[in-house]
Amino acid sequence: MKAKTQFVCQQCGVAYAKWVGQCANCKAWNSLVEQVVEPELGKKAAIEKAKTSGRKLDFVKMSTVVPSDAKARLSTEFRDLDTVLGGGILLGSVTLLAGQPGIGKSTLLMQICARIAKKRDVLYISGEESAGQVKLRAVRLGADSEKLSFAASTSANDIAKTIETGEFDLVIVDSIQTLAMDEISSAPGTVSQVTNSGNLIIRAAKKTDTAVVIVGHVTKEGTLAGPKVLEHLVDVVLNFEGDRYGGFKTVRAVKNRFGSTNEVAIFEMLGSGLKEVQNPSAALLAERTNTDGSIILATLNGNRPILVEIQALATKTNFGYPKRTASGFDLNRLNLLIAVLERRTKLKLSDKDIFVNVVGGMKLADSAADLAVCMAIASAVAGRKLSEDYVVFGEVGLGGEIRSAFRADQRIAEAKKLGFKHAIGPATIHDKFVVPVKDLRETLIKYVK
Repeated sequence: MKAKTQFVCQQCGVAYAKWVGQCANCKAWNSLVEQVVEPELGKKAAIEKAKTSGRKLDFVKMSTVVPSDAKARLSTEFRDLDTVLGGGILLGSVTLLAGQPGIGKSTLLMQICARIAKKRDVLYISGEESAGQVKLRAVRLGADSEKLSFAASTSANDIAKTIETGEFDLVIVDSIQTLAMDEISSAPGTVSQVTNSGNLIIRAAKKTDTAVVIVGHVTKEGTLAGPKVLEHLVDVVLNFEGDRYGGFKTVRAVKNRFGSTNEVAIFEMLGSGLKEVQNPSAALLAERTNTDGSIILATLNGNRPILVEIQALATKTNFGYPKRTASGFDLNRLNLLIAVLERRTKLKLSDKDIFVNVVGGMKLADSAADLAVCMAIASAVAGRKLSEDYVVFGEVGLGGEIRSAFRADQRIAEAKKLGFKHAIGPATIHDKFVVPVKDLRETLIKYVK
């Protein structure tokens, strides 16, 4: 008898009787994979089995429960990464680390293994590389401790059983998309395999108080590949972002049951591995030359204040439709700010190609970057400069008004630390260091000279 199959979307998990090019639920293209339908009990038989299969739960009084934070945490010896994790890797927690291929996930994890294995037993499990390949990386990064072990496996059952032995304090699983459960016939990386393999590993980690870090792949859009349920199952989700060919790389938590999601760790890649950047503002401004189109922005990366250079370039368009390009800044937001500049300041931008770049490969999601971007564009178009004594921050409204910025005190403190004399910012801030501005047009006339 031929096995019954169905086509399951690998993005949202919706099943179809036959293959289609685009999932009707999540609109993803070419995401359907054929899977064998496992035989199920009838509804009546399933209900009868459920009546007899349950057992009374073992419960404890809440007053006797030991809080999770009272348990030991494993320090990665990266100060900022420990802060992102809420104080280190908590025993019994499951962390999911996601990032683009080649960005440095395996390098970072091997460095963490090397540091924790000085005192604790660590197991590195790879489903993608052999022992010899991992050894080359371990030698380069100095991970040669007797307490660091290695295993190559793609069996979720075997990995879970190994974790249940309780022999290791930390287990690295690289990666969840390569694992498969023996009881499921679908290929590794499918929705059912990722979900069930993740469940199996998480139960084993909680049972033995073993800290587990799982590596996850990302799609070409930059989102975590596989079912969304995986992110709900784990305790911490870390995103490793940045340009894999250069610039700074950041690790931030998009979910953290044991700490804040507003912290960020900034790294740079060296021959000896990843190194924390202690003063990113100074590094980003080290090569700056004060020319037209260059503005220093006081921004926040999570809770961390950073000064970055915003560069703008305006050239006459050779075609009927002007081009707008942004690197590190949202293109839709750029188009909106250009419209505000044209309407509220009388600058003529319809015949200009405009390019905006955030120096150092940083990606901004800060609304207070609006004023710096507008001033950079106006500076580039007019061929005028802003004094190098100033930093800029503030949100720009559609009426051209300058609105308040989140955590202005931290931005001001960072600017003072690096020797700037003034900040151009919203009038709602009462600080002698800040030159208050209310209107975009008046700001450009007064300060871009």
